[in-house]
Amino acid sequence: MSPEVTIVIPTRNRWELLAATALPSALGQAEVDHEIVVVDEGSTDGTAAGLASIGDPRLRVVRHDQARGVAQARNAGIAAAGGAWVAFLDDDDVWSPEKLRRQIDAGAEASFVYSAAAWLDARRRYQRTLSPPGADGLAARLLSWNEIWAGGSNVIARTDLLAQLGGFDERLFQLADWDLWIRLALAAPAAAVDDVLVGYVQQPQSMLLTDRRDVFAEFHYLVEKHREASARLGARPDAAKFARWVAFGHLRAGRRRRAAATYLRAVRHGDAASALRAVAALGGERYFGLVRDLRRAGTPRAEAGRPPWLARYEAR
Repeated sequence: MSPEVTIVIPTRNRWELLAATALPSALGQAEVDHEIVVVDEGSTDGTAAGLASIGDPRLRVVRHDQARGVAQARNAGIAAAGGAWVAFLDDDDVWSPEKLRRQIDAGAEASFVYSAAAWLDARRRYQRTLSPPGADGLAARLLSWNEIWAGGSNVIARTDLLAQLGGFDERLFQLADWDLWIRLALAAPAAAVDDVLVGYVQQPQSMLLTDRRDVFAEFHYLVEKHREASARLGARPDAAKFARWVAFGHLRAGRRRRAAATYLRAVRHGDAASALRAVAALGGERYFGLVRDLRRAGTPRAEAGRPPWLARYEAR
């Protein structure tokens, strides 16, 4: 009998994180028949031995001799999936034990499902809640900006729809998630769960911070790819917000001048407030944070609070 859902986890040389976060999250899912496909992207640390030692029949490993990129890795997991649904999970993120059951139940009349997420620091301590976008009108909003937070560890989708759409676009390295969520939203109904079911961990070695390829070229490719759909739905890609996202990545990586220059790029797209961000970025992330907090003073923050299930994952 086929499982309800296949969990796809791409990984490379991060066994300690994988063993502390994604694997316990996947193996600990309650009240759901599931399998786990770990796609090992040519790891040279203890990943292969660690996975072999688990001995759980729900766990399968697809190994690539060398890294092919996260889009190809996830597509390999989709190809190996035996479940009616595929759930994506990054190797350093964490899940509520009820995540899959809650999402599958919410997706009775939908083809993909997502939830609220918690933003966590590198020690997996709660920072704030990221609310999910509503399912109505989702395609038009996604054509403007990727509103599904932690999508690579959040979204579950019907396997047959993923196959129909061709999975992730392997020409993309940073924005493959966003592209697929757009195509899912254009093709089929979605469902959202308002509760926090995902913990999204901000790692200092995340791809946005370490990959030096030109992400703006990728953004332009994405815009062109979906130009017809954007025109049809009256959506406009938010180039200023995208520039701010990239700039903050440079700032977190310690690239102050590149951060400042990228904030000025947002100014050229009509975001005058990013001029102040550019100046603050030259002072580094700590100074930038102080300026940001002063600008936000007196503004209420909508937070649902720390979900109790996160306690099991906090680094001691």
